[in-house]
Amino acid sequence: MEILWFLIALCMLAAVIGPFVLRRRGGIRQVAPGSPDAADPDTYGFVRQEELDIRLPGPDQDLLDVLDVVQRSQDWRAASQLLAGTPKEGEVRWQRVQAFAGAASLELAQQPGAGGSWLRRWRADAPKDAGGAAVHAEFLVQQAWRSSTAGTDDFRIILEEARTVCGEAALLAPGDPVPYLVELAVSRGLGYSHEEFDRLWAKVIDRAPAHMGAHIAALHFWCEKWHGSREEADRFATTAAARAPQGSLLAALPLFAVYEHLPEVNLVQGFYRSAVVTKAVEGALFAVHAARTDDPMLAHVRHLLVLFLVRMERWSEAMNQLVHIDGHVGALPWTQSPDPAAEYTVYRALAVAGYEANGGNPATLPR
Repeated sequence: MEILWFLIALCMLAAVIGPFVLRRRGGIRQVAPGSPDAADPDTYGFVRQEELDIRLPGPDQDLLDVLDVVQRSQDWRAASQLLAGTPKEGEVRWQRVQAFAGAASLELAQQPGAGGSWLRRWRADAPKDAGGAAVHAEFLVQQAWRSSTAGTDDFRIILEEARTVCGEAALLAPGDPVPYLVELAVSRGLGYSHEEFDRLWAKVIDRAPAHMGAHIAALHFWCEKWHGSREEADRFATTAAARAPQGSLLAALPLFAVYEHLPEVNLVQGFYRSAVVTKAVEGALFAVHAARTDDPMLAHVRHLLVLFLVRMERWSEAMNQLVHIDGHVGALPWTQSPDPAAEYTVYRALAVAGYEANGGNPATLPR
């Protein structure tokens, strides 16, 4: 019986990884590491795995400089000044709030009881600072998901506190959508009713109707694994995409909906070339081409496209995305892995191998 189960497991594994290992025509052939035939991402100028930045989806040098100052000096004032100078209505403020909260949460995990003391001092020294309140609320959300199990008393207690701090942050900055964006994660964890969620969502879109980060956060609520269904998530995503203003990355939202409902193990040949996946990928590619080159959410869409384009064996298009995002891996789908850099590197290597197996080389790759 043990042998039978082993053979079944082996067949399932082959069905999952087989398409990436051997192709009959013009595909990938697995070779030993160091072989002259092995594809080498270094020849494309890609960043080494150990040097990939797992904190951010793309470059934000001002944020990195301030994070370095804050963590080195444990003085919160530089973070406060940066957020005060970041426009409320854009995507950047939300990303910076998340980054500061994540840094404090990671510090606390590495140094229990001592790490992240700069955030505690920030709240104590400047209780009326809207940026500090928003970071505190997001910090509590991240702590709930990182240190507790969903549904437990500890989890709910932390999220209830986060909801209180969200309210404080909203009062301190009435036009800022970020406190309500933080509460979107709270609503998912505490299991808001659909009516409660709709009221919260109305506050978000009243302040930032085309906010891509807000739509991605809201999409999670409507997913099958939380408080909605595959159909509700798809309807939310396609409606937002249809209403998206010209140049908006919201046209890529259906791809995020597809990603959230991927089967854990796919044994159906051609799934990634199905009409649903192809349509979502084409929509995301259209959004990327139409978006501003400095759109802060552009990297998020490119990262997710890499996963799908590699699985669809669209090697050249995957490489075209990689040259824009390489160096940073702090985005879906990589952040779902315990080792985001390693997960990203696997897909990057597959893209390079597929690209070269079909005649590509560093000289033919546009940048």
